[in-house]
Amino acid sequence: MIDFNKWHSIPPYSLGKDEKFEMLSAALTELTVHHMEHCVPYKNILDASRFSAESTKSYLDIPYLPARLFKELTLRSVQPKDVFKTMTSSGTSGQSASRIHLDKSTVANQTKALTRIVTDFIGNNRMPMIIIDSSNVVGDRSLFSARGAGILGFSIFAKDRMFGLDEEMRLDFGGISSFLEKHQNQQVLLFGFTFMVWQHLYKELARIESALDLSRAVLIHGGGWKKMADEKVESSVFRKKLNEVSGLERVHDYYGMVEQTGSIYMECERGHLHTSIYSDVIIRRGFDFKPVEFGEIGIIELVSILPLSYPGHALLTEDEGIILGEDDCLCGRLGKYFRVMGRIKNAEPRGCSDTYNSKTVNTG
Repeated sequence: MIDFNKWHSIPPYSLGKDEKFEMLSAALTELTVHHMEHCVPYKNILDASRFSAESTKSYLDIPYLPARLFKELTLRSVQPKDVFKTMTSSGTSGQSASRIHLDKSTVANQTKALTRIVTDFIGNNRMPMIIIDSSNVVGDRSLFSARGAGILGFSIFAKDRMFGLDEEMRLDFGGISSFLEKHQNQQVLLFGFTFMVWQHLYKELARIESALDLSRAVLIHGGGWKKMADEKVESSVFRKKLNEVSGLERVHDYYGMVEQTGSIYMECERGHLHTSIYSDVIIRRGFDFKPVEFGEIGIIELVSILPLSYPGHALLTEDEGIILGEDDCLCGRLGKYFRVMGRIKNAEPRGCSDTYNSKTVNTG
């Protein structure tokens, strides 16, 4: 099976194109065979597609599953007794949610990968952390919503933390001020889902014309760009407005999905989303699903070596994107870097803060 100790020993953005392609191809082909042997529904799907590991030249040839298939089927490569945690994806009201079954080994590797990816951007020291959400969203530790899992996942970078919203999703301005005073002259980590940061942090600070100083903070946020687009707020506007009300300067978006927790795609200082050694992005044409050339818009496929307890290692999303380059980003990180253009037309919203209902705190 995959030697994860080897992968965890490699700096997350250090592999050049050819070496990464070879290593990912071997690992993902091995992972495909593993899931065929341990997940009957997955084997049936691959048998129907006439997949053959022997004839697979690279991970470009591995059959991908549509991410929404996890809403329809139980796809699990471990025995029920070995399921340590079940993740549920975001879904709008009345829609079924994906269920992702994790064993302890998969959770451990996801956590290690997430740690190594994020610390490449924010450093190794734990920081005081302000979560732009309510504590209510973190409920049953064995059954996580994507929102709750995101909060707990990023909490590993905290040495002290507070929730910045109360149970009614109102900004706890006094609590945040006291927390900042307690940790004055320290760098503070802010974490939240994009639309919720906009709705509950920016808008409230703008409304009360506060002098909250977040100039020493770094914000990591993700998801929710569908609602931001509805309000005609682009990334540059998001950053500018937050800076105006709080002095916040360091902001990193990230792209990821609950079906591939851990192998997230962080936004670098140049504004580009980056693939790490654990993952890659393939852009496919909508009419024949062949990989496109760099610079061509298509449907995003994500591959990751981390899903060991379920066959989520090659997934077709419902997002459109474009690969901007590989190994030559001015930030210095190796690997592909890309941009997400938005949801495919008529695709259901699924981001954590896209499906967030301000009146229902415990949504994913």
